[in-house]
Amino acid sequence: MNSISYQVEDAVAIITLNRPDKFNAFNREMALSMQQSLDAAEKDENVRAVLITGSGKAFCAGQDLGEVTGENPMGFEVILLEHYNPIVIKMREMDKPVICAVNGVAAGAGANIALAGDIVVASESASFIQAFSKIGLIPDSGGTFMLPRLIGFQKASAIMMLGDKVDAKTAEQMGMIYKTMPAEGFLELAMELAGQVASMPTQALVLTKKALNQSLSNNLRDQLLYEDKLQQKASKSEDYQEGVNAFMEKRKPVFKGK
Repeated sequence: MNSISYQVEDAVAIITLNRPDKFNAFNREMALSMQQSLDAAEKDENVRAVLITGSGKAFCAGQDLGEVTGENPMGFEVILLEHYNPIVIKMREMDKPVICAVNGVAAGAGANIALAGDIVVASESASFIQAFSKIGLIPDSGGTFMLPRLIGFQKASAIMMLGDKVDAKTAEQMGMIYKTMPAEGFLELAMELAGQVASMPTQALVLTKKALNQSLSNNLRDQLLYEDKLQQKASKSEDYQEGVNAFMEKRKPVFKGK
């Protein structure tokens, strides 16, 4: 059984974490396969959105501790620099919108990889746990960067230090995720959302993603200049022209992602 399942359906690349017997905990093979799947989605011109989810009861339990214990334990320098950091960077920098559909528990690195998505939805039965402090570690995989920006410094600090379990509805209310969805038919609902994203003007969504990424380090003046640069690029796209034409002709636009 492949640790990562990859398929393309209706312009959506579906990446499924697929070690259900281990609650989709990452080992090296799975992390490298995840990177390969993200690269494949990036390169495929027919893919206009990416959906990441988990198989079985969990989204991802984080690191498979079997790799960091035993006779020849893998060091965290390898785990972070070769496994998790490239995954997070690829998700944030790829020229495709990334939707994370959290179907169950997302713990440790699993939680922070989920939060790196452009749009994060969760099943009402899902939960998020910054489990690092429970075993004497610090949050990694971009958690200390993303979480305080999503929910504020104080809440992020407490959740990370105390290792509190945050249910999906609470995560939605505090702004950690976009939306909670019913557990029944969750994947179908997430696919509907991904399909909606895939039918939108892809270039505009990608440029929006770039603008949001840049806003994390820019001051206001620099961000305004960056918006101007990206808006000029967006206004030259075929989708922009289609959007204007459809508005003037009072019809629904048909975007091609170009």
